[in-house]
Amino acid sequence: MPDAIKPLSERLLALEALNCYLQLSPSTMSLSIPHTADVQYSACQYVYKLPKGALRILEVSLPLPIISSTADIETARLAIVKAAMIWQKQSLQRDEDSNTVTHKVLVLDVQLVDHQILDNDGIKEDKRLSVTTSINHSFGARYFMEHLISDVSKDEQWLQVFSRQDWYLAIERVMTPCDLWQFLDFHLTHLNQSLISGVASFESETAIITQFMQSNALLAQAISVDNVLIKQGLQDEPNSALVAMSLAQKQQDVSLQQAYQQHRKQASILWSQLSSQIISLASEPSITTNKKVVDAQTIWKRQLLDESLFSRHELIRTLYKHPERALTMRENGYVIHQHSYTSLGRHYVMIFYGKGKDTAQSRAAIQPRLQAIAQDVALRLPLVELHHIIVLGIEFVLEKDDTYLDIDAWIQPVESMTQRERQLTKQLQRLNQQNKAQVQNSQSVDNGPSTRMQLNLNVPARPIKL
Repeated sequence: MPDAIKPLSERLLALEALNCYLQLSPSTMSLSIPHTADVQYSACQYVYKLPKGALRILEVSLPLPIISSTADIETARLAIVKAAMIWQKQSLQRDEDSNTVTHKVLVLDVQLVDHQILDNDGIKEDKRLSVTTSINHSFGARYFMEHLISDVSKDEQWLQVFSRQDWYLAIERVMTPCDLWQFLDFHLTHLNQSLISGVASFESETAIITQFMQSNALLAQAISVDNVLIKQGLQDEPNSALVAMSLAQKQQDVSLQQAYQQHRKQASILWSQLSSQIISLASEPSITTNKKVVDAQTIWKRQLLDESLFSRHELIRTLYKHPERALTMRENGYVIHQHSYTSLGRHYVMIFYGKGKDTAQSRAAIQPRLQAIAQDVALRLPLVELHHIIVLGIEFVLEKDDTYLDIDAWIQPVESMTQRERQLTKQLQRLNQQNKAQVQNSQSVDNGPSTRMQLNLNVPARPIKL
């Protein structure tokens, strides 16, 4: 979606992650607006296929004369919202037929247009200049309760409506496709609660965004994955960082909440930068054919950029812990298994290369074996849900006073299991729960395609401390 508002770097990174899930080319829409309502508008639909469901966004620009009264603006705005609700109900039937879980969002940009006439040093031929200003406005539950309660059935899903300013604020704050979906769940819950109770708990969308970022709803998926990892014997105890963040949310410790939010934001930006450099190599002609380039880019984008704020925090935190490791570990090299806290089926193998050329974990020894390592991990981890293994070979390079990361990466899809394989895997899971020591180097079955890539990342190793 084009962003006419002054862009911020984190917003652009968030839009890049979201756009990798764009399923169809954006399409212009004609809305069912009554002929009695003289409303000029432009509308475009965007359809995203996210891991948890489809996201349909209707973005509407509503230009109005600058002399429009408050009543005129509200009449036109309400006409667009009601027309969008018809669009939502029409698409709702299609989604129900396909059993697709969907969030439908209207993003409305109300613009005041001033047509000015400029003369050119007395020349009679006039030049017209249109000056457009977007209105800062907001939709909350109260707006729906006062204007649209008769248009909404209690049994159907609400159309979620945002002003353009609030929508891009939400994207900027949540940053990742996973967390955007969680936010829409959270937002919809509050709309429904307001409808049932008859009391609007929030006055504005901005307040709901802030509340979401300070609630455990932001960490719900990570907590769910963490519990499954413990239950299946793949993790001994709850993730300490997740426990600390959840506790800060529960106790409403504002200073800690702000600190953790800043850490997650910094980690998210760094992960986006690292991922973008990995993904960019998929366009190199030497890697594969054009069609496979597109396929590889799609795989890399969706696996790397899908990670939630907490997942990104943990991956980056693992990188930044390296200078704190014992000297012998850094000299000889070591391996960290890090699980995605967004998708239970995504597993990371982070190999920190040893410095000596003759060490068993040196780059020279490990780099040619990344595929074999991925396959070995797949065979050892009895995780039914596994769908991708991401192997990162990491070297810290000192140049003058700066430290850089030099990373080899391998992303390998994992085929779905047969029923027999599922049964055997469950048996292995029970055995591994009895002997957790066998679980440290694990993963599932893969006979699928794999793609290898090498990259150099000129990213300072210590711009932040996580």
